[in-house]
Amino acid sequence: MTRIAFIGLGNMGGGMAARQVVGGRDVHAFDLSEAAVKKVVAAGAHPAGSIAKAVETADAVITMLPAGPHVRKVYDEHILPHAPKSALLIDCSTIDVDSARAVATQATAAGFRFADAPVSGGTAAADAGTLAFMVGCNEPHFADVEEALKPMSRVVIRAGDHGAGQAAKICNNMLLAISMIGTCEAFALAEKLGLAPDRFADIASKSSGNCWSLSTYAPWPGVGPVTASDRNYEGGFAAAMMLKDLKLAQEAAARAGASTPLGNNAEAIYQLFDRLGFGGKDFSGVLQMLRGNLDGLGR
Repeated sequence: MTRIAFIGLGNMGGGMAARQVVGGRDVHAFDLSEAAVKKVVAAGAHPAGSIAKAVETADAVITMLPAGPHVRKVYDEHILPHAPKSALLIDCSTIDVDSARAVATQATAAGFRFADAPVSGGTAAADAGTLAFMVGCNEPHFADVEEALKPMSRVVIRAGDHGAGQAAKICNNMLLAISMIGTCEAFALAEKLGLAPDRFADIASKSSGNCWSLSTYAPWPGVGPVTASDRNYEGGFAAAMMLKDLKLAQEAAARAGASTPLGNNAEAIYQLFDRLGFGGKDFSGVLQMLRGNLDGLGR
């Protein structure tokens, strides 16, 4: 049985670790939150008293952490000094490209195989084991990375060398943020023009305006497959996390000299939504801000 050390059991990591258990893996999990650890233990994982204990005999180490500084610190102080050199190291956090490459350089210099492998799909896909992984790694290591991620994945795609997974993720999420805002604006305008939301959704989903934000993750409740909008925008992908990803995209664009005016505007819109107190709501909840209907969201 493959032994997995899973570090970081938040909204995404908890479901991902549980899918490793379902996949027959021997999972040893760690998080600073006791409640998060207990939830994964209830799914069949083993609790680890520290990161060092979790990784000491691991075949693969998977991390799902909040930001670049956390990833750098955890790998430098806890994983690289204690994991066996045979362990495959995979960071699934969404972080800046520079941090991903810095950790990869450090891990490789220490004799480890390393991959950055951020995810797309949200909490529902994490719980169902249907995430899409965007991988940055040395090509000879990709087959092992794909196998390690298999219990959690719908698809695993190698984007390129170290850092390419993070580059793909921030570009993808910038596109998603822009697409969602456009979809929300269209629903809000349709409402003002007297067009029923379900009728607009049906027409647009069969026309040139169709996109994932409309047909799969509609921001208007009750017009498509069940999404966070049908739960008063609870669960799903928090607006604060989308804002984080947009900030990463804009920082990367500034460093690369890329022009991303729509990405910049999307960041400003989600910044406002967050400052109004709705960062914990699903990112599609920006529809209600555009409609002037924030009172219905609660806090």
